[in-house]
Amino acid sequence: MVVSAGGIGDVQSKRPEVLAIIPARGGSKSIPRKNILPFAGYPLIAYSIAASLGSKTITRTIVSTDDSEIASISRQFGAGVPFLRPAEHSQDATPDFPVFKHALEWLQDNEGYQPDIIVQLRPTSPFRRVNHIDEAVRCLSARPDADSIRTICIPFQNPYKMWRIQSNGLMEPLIRSEFAEAFNMPRQALPEVYWQTGYVDAAWSSTVLKKNSMTGERILPLIIDPSHWIDIDSGDDWRRAERLIENGDISFDDLGFYPANMHNTSSQ
Repeated sequence: MVVSAGGIGDVQSKRPEVLAIIPARGGSKSIPRKNILPFAGYPLIAYSIAASLGSKTITRTIVSTDDSEIASISRQFGAGVPFLRPAEHSQDATPDFPVFKHALEWLQDNEGYQPDIIVQLRPTSPFRRVNHIDEAVRCLSARPDADSIRTICIPFQNPYKMWRIQSNGLMEPLIRSEFAEAFNMPRQALPEVYWQTGYVDAAWSSTVLKKNSMTGERILPLIIDPSHWIDIDSGDDWRRAERLIENGDISFDDLGFYPANMHNTSSQ
């Protein structure tokens, strides 16, 4: 089943326990200290915390960080920080899986806490809409046969028209397909493909703990408008995104949350 954002019904009568985890290590290289730098008046991480706290489906919000300053600021904006992440799970090349496995195991061992669903909210997507979080949780809740759900969008470029450069200096198509010279075909004639945004990822906790995966094999799509997805990975990204909110092109009404209202609230 393909679900477009805005097209799912009410939450099931039995509300699942949904844990949002915001991963935010202190050692960012592309933009040093980016998770807590002021972004249009608030620390960047405050946007993801506020979106999570504004969700109707998320029941607990925590930040997984190795950094005491990030932990302090996260608590000020209403997130829980029950532990500091170990250094071995906070390296440049650390993937998502050990971070989330550590969080779930720590909460189980130290609190006896076991969520049904986990939601990953990356701080680098400050313009994540609250309704997209709720759509993802509701869709996954309605499909216990699935392992996870990911937000996707139509990409700006079709991978059938992408290339590799070989060691001999010549090019070869990135995708070998049933089409003869797909790279010469009109876009409309090529298969429809989607880009994973990393905007909202949700999974049953058992997918992580029992299947040792962030996604499992049965992955649901939640299609979002490409214009709604903004990821901050460079200084240019930062400046472009900041201008959108400063100029009023994106408003907190659009997003469904207000970071100012979250300041100095009690942590979960």
